[in-house]
Amino acid sequence: MANSKEIAPELKGNLLFKLFPLVYSKNLSKLANKFLYRTRGGRVKSNQLHFEERFIPRTDGSQLRLCIYRSKEPTKNTPGILWLHGGGYSMGIPEMDERTYEALMATRPCTIVAPDYRRSVDAPYPAALEDSYLALKWLKEQGEAYGCRLDQLMVGGNSAGGGLTVAVTLLARDKQEVQLAYQMPLYPMLDDRMITDSAKDNQAPVWNTRANRIAWNLYLDEIADVPSYAAPARATDYSGLPPACTYVGDIEPFYDETCQYVKNLEAVGIPVAFKVFQGAYHGFSQVNPNTQIAQDAFDFFVENYRYACEHYFAKQVGN
Repeated sequence: MANSKEIAPELKGNLLFKLFPLVYSKNLSKLANKFLYRTRGGRVKSNQLHFEERFIPRTDGSQLRLCIYRSKEPTKNTPGILWLHGGGYSMGIPEMDERTYEALMATRPCTIVAPDYRRSVDAPYPAALEDSYLALKWLKEQGEAYGCRLDQLMVGGNSAGGGLTVAVTLLARDKQEVQLAYQMPLYPMLDDRMITDSAKDNQAPVWNTRANRIAWNLYLDEIADVPSYAAPARATDYSGLPPACTYVGDIEPFYDETCQYVKNLEAVGIPVAFKVFQGAYHGFSQVNPNTQIAQDAFDFFVENYRYACEHYFAKQVGN
């Protein structure tokens, strides 16, 4: 059982990571978002990336902010990636993942579109998914102007962003408006039912059973019949989804649901690159980026992205 396993020695320490899931709440999420916008929102910190900010209209007339990242060197015929940040569906901004963008860009130049999707503390499901899919359609429509090849559109994200990644792939498959070549849902948040061993009574740092339950309640907002677009672990048909790459730690709540998602894809013949990191809690590669285990996870991730760039394509309908 995942909860009884020891934390990897290099990931021990840092009291903040242990306390956070014990104090996580709706109000804390709102405070965290205010802090993130005040310190990082609207500007880019990375000096390795070209940054552009765009605003596109939603159907209600409001504006969705897109953070667009590219190589500083002019590029053509490169992948287009929709990237969805984590934060339990309640927290976060696209700028948080600039280290990931840098790693992807250094491995193979691309255009990354990261939407500032609505968080559950401001608007519950389906707001985040609607924003994510709107950004994906924008990437398809505008990608060529940014040097993207339209037969290599990808989607990725971590944690709640990983859950949105899978939801977007399901929605794109069903709508048949955008063809996806690859998906990268890292340690994804997929199952609101919390019925797996790793999701029950989990007391690991960073994210545990308590925080997970609160986050799902905020996101679903008492939906009576939860659809698979909200909690992708509820899906019953995984055929027609793109090849995937993911990794997860074996002491975190999402361990079992990530393993099951991989099995579901493999059962219908979809290629999956998957790795489990022993003694790793949720988000270990983000919160402890300078450790060897985090570097191993990033190496696995970017090497499989490199492989996808060379092997996976999906021609757009009508193109």
